[in-house]
Amino acid sequence: MSENKTQPTKESAAKFIDALEDSQQKKDCKQLMKMMRAATGERAVMWGPSIIGFGSYHYKYESGREGDSPILGFAPRKGQISIYLSCDILQHADLLAQLGTHKTGKGCLYIRKLAEVDRDVLEQLIQRGIEEVEQRYPKR
Repeated sequence: MSENKTQPTKESAAKFIDALEDSQQKKDCKQLMKMMRAATGERAVMWGPSIIGFGSYHYKYESGREGDSPILGFAPRKGQISIYLSCDILQHADLLAQLGTHKTGKGCLYIRKLAEVDRDVLEQLIQRGIEEVEQRYPKR
């Protein structure tokens, strides 16, 4: 089995964010760091060159593939921020309907700016993502 490409690094998440050119995205990313640290109690860790993750869990699929992943995280991308919630985001349609302007992927939420979403709803989605990971992958 091949090793996952995205691994935790020793790079500084704060320096990564400070180097962002878009001042609004930089501000939003700093706010997301605070929200996710408060939700997990974990410090920010760079996973690969561009994902800022919080906490980690070990997964093992029926196929035998296994690895480690952040419990939650985000990555600033051109024109948007990808938020990784490690859950099936579409199961939370009740909250997504109240969130504001966003797009979704299987476990991802895409926003342009924090000002376009309801932060309380985002915090609830973050909490549900954490709870889902803890249920699916209990620590041993």
